[in-house]
Amino acid sequence: MTLTTSTSQLSGDLSNEWSIPAGVTYLNHGSFGPSPRCVRDARHAWSERLESQPMDFYLRQMETALDEAAEKLGKFIGTNGNDLLFCDNATVAMNIVAESVSATLKPGDEILFTDQEYGAVMRIWRRAAERVGARIVIQPMPRPVANADEQVAAVMNAVTERTKLIIVSHITSPTAVIFPVEAVCREATKRGVPVCIDGPHALAMMPLNLKKLGCDFYCASGHKWLSAPFGSGFLYVAKKRQQQLTPPVMSWGGSLSGRSAHWQDEFRWLGTRDPAAFLAIPTAIEFLERFGVEEFRQQTHELAQYARQRIVELTGLEPPTPDSREWYGSMIALPLPSTGEPAPRQGIRDQLQNPLWGKFGIEVPIVHWRGERLLRVSCYLYNTRAHIDLLCDALKQCNFGL
Repeated sequence: MTLTTSTSQLSGDLSNEWSIPAGVTYLNHGSFGPSPRCVRDARHAWSERLESQPMDFYLRQMETALDEAAEKLGKFIGTNGNDLLFCDNATVAMNIVAESVSATLKPGDEILFTDQEYGAVMRIWRRAAERVGARIVIQPMPRPVANADEQVAAVMNAVTERTKLIIVSHITSPTAVIFPVEAVCREATKRGVPVCIDGPHALAMMPLNLKKLGCDFYCASGHKWLSAPFGSGFLYVAKKRQQQLTPPVMSWGGSLSGRSAHWQDEFRWLGTRDPAAFLAIPTAIEFLERFGVEEFRQQTHELAQYARQRIVELTGLEPPTPDSREWYGSMIALPLPSTGEPAPRQGIRDQLQNPLWGKFGIEVPIVHWRGERLLRVSCYLYNTRAHIDLLCDALKQCNFGL
C-alpha cells in the first residue's frame, strides 16, 4: 500500500527537491533536516487519503499501511518490522523506555551515561530516577579520541553490580562523534546489563544492522539524516523486552481491524492522529536509494572533511577526533577559539550565531560542552563546498565572535 509520488532525477542538480530560501546557507541538517519535495508530497497524499474517508482509513487501511512501512524501515536498518514501534521522534521513544524501565528499578540502582549524552535525554532519565530513588551515573569519556578500545573501556569501567541500564549515543549530539556502540553492547551483554542507544544521527548517516548490533532498545528520529517528515521516529525493542513496555497514553489498545493482538497495538491507537509522517518514511528511504545510499554517505562525509580542513586552517585548532569515517560521518564538530567568557546559559545562543545568521544568512549551531566551544557543521545533499567557503569567510569577518 505504498504511496509513490514523482520526483526529479537524482543526478546533477538536486536544488529543486528542497525549498530553502535564497540567501540562506543551511548547515544544520543534524538538528532539523528538511525533507525533499517527494517526501513532503507523500506525506500530503497520505493525509489526503485519511481526510477523504477517515472510517475506512482507520479501520481497514492504517494497520496494513503501518506494517508495510515498518517492514520497509526494518529492511533498511537490519531488523524485522514487527520489532519496531513508530513514534513522533527519539525523545518520545526514550520517554517510553524510561517510563517502562524505571518501573523495575529500586532505590540505589544505577543508570549509566557518558558525558556526551543529549541534554533532553538526561532530563528524561533524571526524572525517572528521582521517582524511584535510582542514581544517574555520568562517566567522562577520553578526549581527544584515540581509539575505540579506550572509549569502550571508559564506559565499562563505570559498570557496577548496581548498573541496570547503559544509555549511549550512537553519534553524539554535542561532539558529533561516532561511538563504538556495537562493542559496548557486546561487553554489556557479557555482564548482563541491557543497553539503550540514542540513535537519531546514525539513521541513514551510517549503515545500521540492529540484529547484529545487539542492543535492547534503539531510539531514533527520521527527520534528521533520513530526511523523513518531522514527526517520524521509531523505537526498536528486542523481543525479550517488548512485553515490558508501558504505553505513554492509555487508549483502547488492540487491533482496529480485528487481527491478532500484537505488542505494538497499545502504542498505535493513542487516540485520533494522522500517521502520514510515519507512512512517508518509505518514500524517504526510496529517495536515498535512488540517489545511492553509500554515495550519499561518501559525498556528505567528503564535504564534512572539507569543512574540517578549511576550518582547521582558519582557526589553527586541532580537531579532537581522527580524520576518519570511523569517527565522523556527515556532521563534524570543530573547536573555535575560546571567548574567555563563561558558557552561555541553556537556551542562550553563542554570541557568534547572531551575526552569522543576521549578516550572512548562515544557520549553524555553536555548542558549549565541557569547556569547549564547538562549531557543528552538518552536510547534506543540498550543500556544496561554496557553502563551507561562505561559512569560513563569515567566521573570519566576525573574528569568531571574539
